[in-house]
Amino acid sequence: MSAENEKDNDWGKSAAAVVIKDGKVLLVRHTYGAGKGLLIIPGGYIRKGELPDAACEREVLEETGVTVKAEKLIGVRFSDKDWYSVFTASYVSGEARSDNDENSEAVWIDAYEATERDDVPDLTRIMIQSALKETGFVQTDFVSRNKDRIQKLYTI
Repeated sequence: MSAENEKDNDWGKSAAAVVIKDGKVLLVRHTYGAGKGLLIIPGGYIRKGELPDAACEREVLEETGVTVKAEKLIGVRFSDKDWYSVFTASYVSGEARSDNDENSEAVWIDAYEATERDDVPDLTRIMIQSALKETGFVQTDFVSRNKDRIQKLYTI
C-alpha cells in the first residue's frame, strides 16, 4: 500500500468480497497481522468519500488482478472501533495473481473445500457459507430528498 493511499484511508471502515466463479472462491494468503499465513477473502480499507461497494471492487483488483462487480451485501461486522462490510461479487475479467505486498498468493479454491480448511479463518469461512446461500441484501433504487449526496439503499 502506497503512502499516498494510506493518507486517504478511512481507518474505521473496510470492505471485502466473496468472489465465486465456477464453484471456486477467490482467496489471498495474507502476509501480516492476525491473518498472516491464512487464506482470506480480498478486501481492505475504504478511502475517504468512497462507498463500500466501490471499495470492495477496487480492493479485489488491487490485491488479485481480478476485476469484479459488487452485488449483494451479505455481511456487516461492527465493533466498538470499526465496521467491515462484505459483498458477493461477480467475476468480470483477469487472472488471479498476488500483489506481492499484502498477500503472497491469490488462488481459486473449491468453495466448499475452503469452508473446511484449517488455514481459512472463521470470518472468511462464514462469509463463503453466506455467499453460497445466494441470499443477501440487494441495492434498491430510491429517490432521496437530499439529491446532492450519493446514497445507496440495500434491502431484502
